[in-house]
Amino acid sequence: MNARTLKIALAVSVALNLFALAAGATLLVGRADVERRIDARHRPPRDRPFMAVVEGLDPAVRDRVRETLRASARAARPDFEETRLKRRQATALARSADFDPAEVSALLEQSRAAELRGRARLEADAVAVLATLEPDDRAALSEILTRRGRTVVRDKSDRRTR
Repeated sequence: MNARTLKIALAVSVALNLFALAAGATLLVGRADVERRIDARHRPPRDRPFMAVVEGLDPAVRDRVRETLRASARAARPDFEETRLKRRQATALARSADFDPAEVSALLEQSRAAELRGRARLEADAVAVLATLEPDDRAALSEILTRRGRTVVRDKSDRRTR
């Protein structure tokens, strides 16, 4: 073999090794992504709507639970509306020329307090409802106590760029 043949063989060997390395890396990344998606599907869901959780209950219990929790949500609504209002006011004040750090902080504190009041009301009513249920129904409905709220699980492909 001459030097030219050896150089060609070396270049082909390097190219094949790089191809194999890239294929292996792609396989590992793809497998990790698939495993992440499978884990997300098998995780106790709170990604589904709350009423979908209630739908799994016995029909006689379902209506009572639904009405009780809806009444609780209606009662807590003013607190959450106050939360949004105070946060909007704080944002508007922060953007204005009359920026007052103390007032913005006070508005944000009021917003947090209102949110905590609303959340406390919802959680207390949820615990009261759970206390009236049979163990199987209570176990199924217990996920309403998770703090995940209205989060939405999205793939990386759904992510929007700003």
